[in-house]
Amino acid sequence: MGDLMSMLPIVAMFAVVYFFMIAPQMKRAKNEKKFASELKRGDKVITKSGMHGKIAELNEKDSSCIIETMSGKLKFDRAAISMESSRALNAPAKIKK
Repeated sequence: MGDLMSMLPIVAMFAVVYFFMIAPQMKRAKNEKKFASELKRGDKVITKSGMHGKIAELNEKDSSCIIETMSGKLKFDRAAISMESSRALNAPAKIKK
């Protein structure tokens, strides 16, 4: 019984780490993967490095996309597109009262 009580804090610590660190990160990765797979031609996006543009082409073979910017077309990996920034860019403007 004493051995079980001494291991309880360690098990509780692993449970806390899992529920507060590992599980949310897995959920976020799943959402980012879903976002990247739902991209379509014409979507306005922002890359993680801050480049703004519009998707001109999507390549399924190597999971890349060509983004049209004001200076030309650039090829990026779909993972380089920021989910939060792109969603904020495409969100409808809120009306002030």
